Amino acid sequence: MGHKQWYQMTAEEILQIQQIEPSQGLSSEEAERRLKEHGHNELSEGKKISPLSLFLNQFKDFMVLVLMGATLISGLLGEYLDAITIIAIIIMNGILGFIQEFRAERSLRALKELSAPNAKVVRGGLIEHIPAKHLVPGDVVVMESGDRIPADLRFIDANGLYVEESALTGESVPVGKHTAALQAEEVPLGDQRNLGFMGTMITRGTAKGIVVRTGMNTEMGKIADLIQSTESMDTPLQHRLEQLGKILIIVALALTVLVVVAGIVHGQEPYGMFLAGVSLAVAAIPEGLPAIVTIALALGVQRMIQRKAIVRKLPSVETLGCASVICSDKTGTLTQNKMTVTHLWLGGSLLEVTGDGYAPHGDILQKGAQVNLKKNQMLRRLLQVSVLCNNAILVEEKQETKRKKQEEDSPVSSWNIKGDPTEGALVVLGAKAGMTQQSIEGLYRRVGEYPFDSERKRMSVLVEHQGGRMVCTKGAPDVLLNQCSYVLWDDRVIPFTTTLKQKVLAANEGMANNALRVLGVAYRDVKPTERCDAEEEVESGLIFIGLAGMIDPPRKEVRDAISKCRKAGIKTVMITGDHQSTAEAIAKQLGILPPNGGLALNGHQLSQMSDDDLDARVDDTYVYARVSPEHKLRIVKSLQRKGHVVAMTGDGVNDAPAIKAADIGIAMGISGTDVSKEASALVLSDDNFATIVAAIEEGRGIYENIRKFIRYLLASNVGEIMTMFLAMMAGLPLPLIPIQILWVNLVTDGLPAMALGVDQAEKDLMQQKPRPARENIFARRLGWKIISRGILIGVCTLAAFMIMLHQGGKNEADVLVKAQTVAFATLVMAQLIHVFDCRSSRSIFHRNPLQNGYLVLAVVSSLILMLAVLYVEQLQPIFKTVPLGWKDWIIVLIFAGIPTFFMGFGSLMSKPSKRKPIRYGSAKPAAR
Repeated sequence: MGHKQWYQMTAEEILQIQQIEPSQGLSSEEAERRLKEHGHNELSEGKKISPLSLFLNQFKDFMVLVLMGATLISGLLGEYLDAITIIAIIIMNGILGFIQEFRAERSLRALKELSAPNAKVVRGGLIEHIPAKHLVPGDVVVMESGDRIPADLRFIDANGLYVEESALTGESVPVGKHTAALQAEEVPLGDQRNLGFMGTMITRGTAKGIVVRTGMNTEMGKIADLIQSTESMDTPLQHRLEQLGKILIIVALALTVLVVVAGIVHGQEPYGMFLAGVSLAVAAIPEGLPAIVTIALALGVQRMIQRKAIVRKLPSVETLGCASVICSDKTGTLTQNKMTVTHLWLGGSLLEVTGDGYAPHGDILQKGAQVNLKKNQMLRRLLQVSVLCNNAILVEEKQETKRKKQEEDSPVSSWNIKGDPTEGALVVLGAKAGMTQQSIEGLYRRVGEYPFDSERKRMSVLVEHQGGRMVCTKGAPDVLLNQCSYVLWDDRVIPFTTTLKQKVLAANEGMANNALRVLGVAYRDVKPTERCDAEEEVESGLIFIGLAGMIDPPRKEVRDAISKCRKAGIKTVMITGDHQSTAEAIAKQLGILPPNGGLALNGHQLSQMSDDDLDARVDDTYVYARVSPEHKLRIVKSLQRKGHVVAMTGDGVNDAPAIKAADIGIAMGISGTDVSKEASALVLSDDNFATIVAAIEEGRGIYENIRKFIRYLLASNVGEIMTMFLAMMAGLPLPLIPIQILWVNLVTDGLPAMALGVDQAEKDLMQQKPRPARENIFARRLGWKIISRGILIGVCTLAAFMIMLHQGGKNEADVLVKAQTVAFATLVMAQLIHVFDCRSSRSIFHRNPLQNGYLVLAVVSSLILMLAVLYVEQLQPIFKTVPLGWKDWIIVLIFAGIPTFFMGFGSLMSKPSKRKPIRYGSAKPAAR
């Protein structure tokens, strides 16, 4: 092949290189030899990991090993219920992790399903049907409308050929194909019009092609290789929990050892101190943390399903909360993926067409007023020709199908197009004005067709009617003008002068600059004696009518969603396979390109850039057009190198590698391919960009709730450790016995912490900038709050203990038991009051304490459990407690309230410290 690309070669060069004759194809012997040389035409799934290995890998995490140690200690202490609970937590987390990783491996299998199962080839001069996996380079493949292309091939014969490539290239409409060689050296995938790619679908015409690449060498194979070689990113939550687990274990064990040593040094019984130390260690390590995180995420998943977002990987719920960039595909995500005529140009006037999608509802307006079709001959003729010169059909879905889809909660339009989307847009245009295919089919009968192809760039039909015959033509305006001798102007047919043609070209350019796909429409009456054999004769002397401008329109709700993202400090980037002018126009309409300017790059420019060059420009670039799958992957990785947490949306096969590489991959539920869904962490059941914003809000709320219960659990545990540590350092008796420590852990750590996991978000959540990707779990003063509240809880508990101890009494043992009971009650009450403080980033006074009903019920339940060990006679000997009187409760409540209310009053006196919203286009997260 030399240095030439396949698309640069002529058909003769291709045949010479492959050493074949198109009419004969390969012989059976040669095909067998090439099959051995090149291998089967199928995609490799790479090295497989057994399900058992995947499952066992879930138990290598540091926090899991710590929990196993806690299980052993709980069992040795006789706390069998705790041990069983921890084991259940470990197994549940293992199963969840296994399911997520097992699903991720299915993306390659889904990719293989896009390959054609069979192919029609020329072998030994005969046409044969063979399994597509037996295709080899040099095979001559014969195809027609509806066929899936079985391998990458170079077309040597194409008749009116159009191929749907959106899943591979992102092109929003089928593209015309031809056989001519391309001269340029670097041609984007979407512009390689003489090549067909494995897995794409022929929508119109017939073709013959020579196979040039098979299996993993095809464009689809390159995507499969990217998916295999792309590593999935750990989520920020996974990083933080691993970090937190290590810190907790080291600190808890170190302080526990200090408590035990200090107690023994000050004369405490070694065995008793050992039991107290082990109990303190079990209480200090929040073994319920993974369970609460899992529950918080699972409940978030349920809420997100109600908001049309289906979560496939549990930790990704939280990851969305710190997304700083959303890379979105254009077609079907930001736009409706329904070509729609929005403007008409007739006789020097620009008309506006309203209505969405394929629904035949809308108006044709001129300067805001509805056009009277009966009085406007030019408009009536344009609609008539547009509907007649058309092979698309507008259909309404059956009611049974519609009801079924509504039950599945997948909102879809009840109107669809069968055929080419561009032609469909013209059919819908006619229907909006009441000129449907059904209304005119009895008046006109098609007797001839001259198909649209990429060389002629126009299509004509010959129809008979009561008054004679008529030619109806549509096509590219610059081409169609050369075939027109007259023009319909002011409802009159007049000669088409150069001046008038210039006006049409200027109108065409203006519409194209607004990213409209423009078609010209023309007609002429055919004389009764005129022959209509040659298309050149039929398509000459035409009467030009006007222009129709169409576009895949943006979704209505997307602009507001992008505005919300901007206020939340999240940058939205459009990545599309469509043309740059179209992409930029849509980006401006949606507000993606900032008012003060922003860069747009195309695939050719990206190919010329090094990674360093891309990194230098990626923060200022908002639109990437005409890109390949490799480009998408480079963009995602460049953003990640700059410290961004990247959410990548898409629906096509070409999006799958970038979706997998992103911090969170998002696939479209309706239009998305199975490949993109299997590679994703989140699936949008309504294909709506606005749903991503709702998911981000949910993710942010979940992470803040995780911080709330971490704050609560750790401050409580610090309070317990400080109570024991300070007492031992002061040479005091044990303020809490081992069983009381374990009971405090049970009463305070369970239900209240879980209730914080479903707490309502604070009002300014979506006015804050995203968290840095590697933000420490204790950032934003959380560490200070945990330590300060924990120390205060410990000091106040010890103070209550010492007051009761120094009151004295006849029996020192009774005095110690009462003092320990007061310390026990003070510690529990201090933690239950503190849990309401954890709901706010400021203090207990800044939120309604009764707003979270689950938390109120949890605190009441914990109070009942605490009171039970104080006042139920059968439990008093077990927990070494005595009933407390009202004077005792005054001491308990005063010292229990000091840590929360003292800090709360201090917060009221200080100014609030809020994270400032990030300015549009200036996101500069910390390095990863």
